[in-house]
Amino acid sequence: MKHIDIYDVLNNPTLIGQETVVCGWVRTFRDSAQVSFLELADGTSFPRLQVVIDKSALTVDPECTKLGASVRVKGMVVKAFKGEGNELNASSVALLGKCPPEYPIQKKRTTLDFLRTIPHLRLRTNTFQAVFRVRSVAAQAIHRFFHERRFFYMNTPLVTASDCEGAGEMFRVTTQPWNASYKTEEEYYKNDFFGVKAGLSVSGQLEGEVAATALGKIYTFGPSFRAENSNTARHLAEFWHVEPEIAFAELPDVIEIAEELLKYLIRAVLAECAEETKFFDTFVEKGLIDKLTHVAESDFAVCEYTEAIEILKKENARFQFPVEWGSDLQSEHERFLTEEVFKRPVFVTNYPKEIKSFYMKQNADGKTVAATDLLVPGIGEIIGGSEREADYEKLLTAMKERKMDLDAYKQYLDLRVFGSVPHGGFGLGFERFVMYVTGMENIRDVTLFPRWTKNIM
Repeated sequence: MKHIDIYDVLNNPTLIGQETVVCGWVRTFRDSAQVSFLELADGTSFPRLQVVIDKSALTVDPECTKLGASVRVKGMVVKAFKGEGNELNASSVALLGKCPPEYPIQKKRTTLDFLRTIPHLRLRTNTFQAVFRVRSVAAQAIHRFFHERRFFYMNTPLVTASDCEGAGEMFRVTTQPWNASYKTEEEYYKNDFFGVKAGLSVSGQLEGEVAATALGKIYTFGPSFRAENSNTARHLAEFWHVEPEIAFAELPDVIEIAEELLKYLIRAVLAECAEETKFFDTFVEKGLIDKLTHVAESDFAVCEYTEAIEILKKENARFQFPVEWGSDLQSEHERFLTEEVFKRPVFVTNYPKEIKSFYMKQNADGKTVAATDLLVPGIGEIIGGSEREADYEKLLTAMKERKMDLDAYKQYLDLRVFGSVPHGGFGLGFERFVMYVTGMENIRDVTLFPRWTKNIM
């Protein structure tokens, strides 16, 4: 159907005085004695297009004025009578799709909790149109960032036989019938599709390391799956992960790239989603633009885990979860460090090895690993990374201590045999980043069809 995007009608001054055709959904309808007004949205622009209907010259089917109806409008593009941009003086309005009165997107009902129950329709609201425009811009910016720095984009397997995190929180992949009965676990998996236990990937990191030790600098950007029985506003069973891996790199190099990436993405969102960030600043999180600008313009701090614990211990009385050396940091600790102590983003480094993953480089002190978490004001951890263990014997020992299946990681161990190099990387949870730059408080509101425990709408 030949038509012009509403974005172009609103923003292209050369269209003024020309007759054009637009298509869209009715967002509001106002009526007066001589003139009626339709506001249309087609998804291409956050601002809506106002359509002016001269009632003395044009009679419109009442169905075309119903909230949610889709219409095709022909008319003359003119300068907006009020404000900036353009509007359309209609010469014809045709109905494309009716929308009945029980259309659920009504002002009095559109709480985020309610909209979560109708994910197939919630994108028609201002909030979710803004969220997913920001998400799209941020995704494009991720690819630009790495392409400009000569990182190669890799697509790592979604079905795997190894658990990257070693935590056993994988979804099992099987073709066995629900009532399959075998005497042993070994016999069960031998008769399954792959002949071994398989699951959905929790991370592309291990395969990413394979690519980085050949191509130097790579990144993955795709879905990850965690069968974590966590029903919180920050956890999803299916989410998207940005994971660069860098050969010939140590922890300071990883920190440098992580800081550059976060600033780059924030600047892209502020520049390319000005209307959307203004909306979020007004209706979702007051001061959002100032917060993001501050982060983009700050020099991030770096603080050793041991130092952070000493700072936090002095304030233990104020925390729900008091800390000691060896404790994992909770959200309240992370926010205290960023918002009250450093007043800017901070990389916490060199964590106790017992609370971090098996693949992280063991430091000379024998107690800590060369790991880092990037904490930001307002949310806490947003990036986690490390230098990877490049020493075969040390990695093997760490895996044995965790009673891991060494056969499943033979290829990964081989990377430490054939030309091992210092290397590192990090992971950015994409949905958490989108939450941060939009001010949305629930991770289920920044993904199209959220999956969490007991929910797969």
